[in-house]
Amino acid sequence: MKFIAPFFILFSISVFAQNYERVDAVLTMYPNTFDSPEKLAKFIARDFNTEEDKVRAIYTWIIQNVAYDPEEYKKFDYKFSNYRERNEKDEKLRHKIIKRTLKTGRAVCEGYAMLFERLCELQGIKNYLVRGDIKSNFSDIGRPFKRIHMWNVTYIDGKPYLFDTTWGAGKYNGTFIKEPSYFYYKTPPELLIKTHFPDMAEDSFLGDGFTKEQFAEQPLVIERDLLINDIESPANGLIYSDAYFDEIIFSIKNVNPAQVSYSYGDLTIEIKDVFRDENRIKFNVPLAEKAKQLLIYFDGKPALGYRIN
Repeated sequence: MKFIAPFFILFSISVFAQNYERVDAVLTMYPNTFDSPEKLAKFIARDFNTEEDKVRAIYTWIIQNVAYDPEEYKKFDYKFSNYRERNEKDEKLRHKIIKRTLKTGRAVCEGYAMLFERLCELQGIKNYLVRGDIKSNFSDIGRPFKRIHMWNVTYIDGKPYLFDTTWGAGKYNGTFIKEPSYFYYKTPPELLIKTHFPDMAEDSFLGDGFTKEQFAEQPLVIERDLLINDIESPANGLIYSDAYFDEIIFSIKNVNPAQVSYSYGDLTIEIKDVFRDENRIKFNVPLAEKAKQLLIYFDGKPALGYRIN
C-alpha cells in the first residue's frame, strides 16, 4: 500500500493559539536526527511530564525535522505469500521505516504516522494509525474512495484527538515546501473531515452517518472555518453544466465576506450582487463554456472549489 502527501496548494495554513511556548522552545535544542525512536523518546520523557506536552513535543519534532519525499516509496516494497508472512513483514517494515525516517529526515506519510505512533507508544500514550482518503485537488472531486493516506488518533488524558504530521510538515508540489503548521494538531473532527476520510468511519469521530460517497461528492472546502454543512448550494462538488441555465446559484451559511469573487482559470472576477442576511450569503456565478473547474474566493482567498462536467 502506498500513501501520498498533500498536494494542497490551495489550502491555507493556520495555527491554533495554545500555550506551548516552553515545549516549542525546548524542542529547538534537540538534535535533528536520531538513531532510534528510543533515543528521542528519552529526551521527551526527561523534559516533559504531561501527556499533552509529550504529544506536542512529538508532533513538533516531526514537522520540524522530516521532509516529504516520494522517493521513499521505492525503499520498502516487498511481497508475501500468505497473511502470516505479511503480518511478520509488516512489523519488520514498520521498524525499518521508523528508523529510516529518524536517521534521514525524509519520509512519505507512512513514515510520519508510524514514527508518531511509535513515539507515543514509548511514552505510554494510547495511539493508533488511521488509513483513509484525502481531498486536496479538483481531480479528487467525485472519484472513488482510495486508501492513499495515513494519519493518527491519539488519546490525551483519555480523550481522542486527530493528528496529521504529514500535512503539518508542509506542502509538496514537485518539491517539498517546509511550512510547519499546527492546524493538523488536535484538529477538530468537523474540520478534518473536509480533507480526510478514514477507512473506518468511526475514526472520523463525527457519528453523523457521513459516508465515503458523500465525502467523494463534496466540493473542495478550502476556507478554514467553513464547514461542509454550511454549503447549501451547490452541495455537490461536481457541477453538471446541463443541469443549469446560464448561472450557478450559491447559498452558503455562517459566512459574511466583504468581497466574493470567482475564477474559471487565471482571471478572477468580483461578484457585485451578493445577497446577505444574518448568517447567509447568496450569489450567482455565470456558467463558462468549456470550463473544467471553478474556484470561489472570499476576500481574495480561495474558499471553495468545484469540478465542471
